[in-house]
Amino acid sequence: MRLLLTRPEADSAALAQMLSSMGHETAIAPLLTIRFIDDAEIPARAWQALLVTSANGARALGRHPAAASLKGVAVLAVGEASAEAAAEQGFTNVRAAGGDVDRLAALAAAELDPAKGPLLHAAGSAVAGDLVSLLGSRGFDVERAVLYEAEKAERLPGDVLTELERGTLDGALFYSPRTARHFARLVKKAGLEQRLENATAYCLSPAVAAALEGLGFRALKIAPEPSQKALLALISA
Repeated sequence: MRLLLTRPEADSAALAQMLSSMGHETAIAPLLTIRFIDDAEIPARAWQALLVTSANGARALGRHPAAASLKGVAVLAVGEASAEAAAEQGFTNVRAAGGDVDRLAALAAAELDPAKGPLLHAAGSAVAGDLVSLLGSRGFDVERAVLYEAEKAERLPGDVLTELERGTLDGALFYSPRTARHFARLVKKAGLEQRLENATAYCLSPAVAAALEGLGFRALKIAPEPSQKALLALISA
């Protein structure tokens, strides 16, 4: 199949390699560009754990000037991709939750103790779910550090617009409601919402699929759990 990837450039490049090994071709349209905020303040506290809700949050932590003092702190990541990114950045004690913020909060509540110190949430300027409130209601002291921004693309790349016009894409992968909503806006802006009838949208969650309803996809397929493994299994099914 020929599949459209909409994640930021680094994530899409890695995903393209994975899909190529599965026999698929890809076109890439990064809908978000990541800008790391290297001078963001991370207070010098005795952090009990670091909470990571995206792979870019892990990358932002790894490149931050304070990273050396944090590498030994336990990392709880929202899912497998975020956990892998944290490990790649040199964090040595990393555990993954089930793929969404609610499961990350549940993992933190089960494995951490509010009395043993504060938690640092490495976040972007836009967050999905309120991890601070979820854990604050359970007695945890959670501090959010905004370490990166995700800037939205103003238009789809020309080659991708051409593929949409010609109907040469078999499907597209979507990992977040925010990206799915922005894709819908750009497709409608280009007047191409009726050119998706031969393509399937592969969605990480029901919320992602909801953001694409009415766009004209042949089908919306939802991963049974919010993980990349489950999403890629949809393509092979």
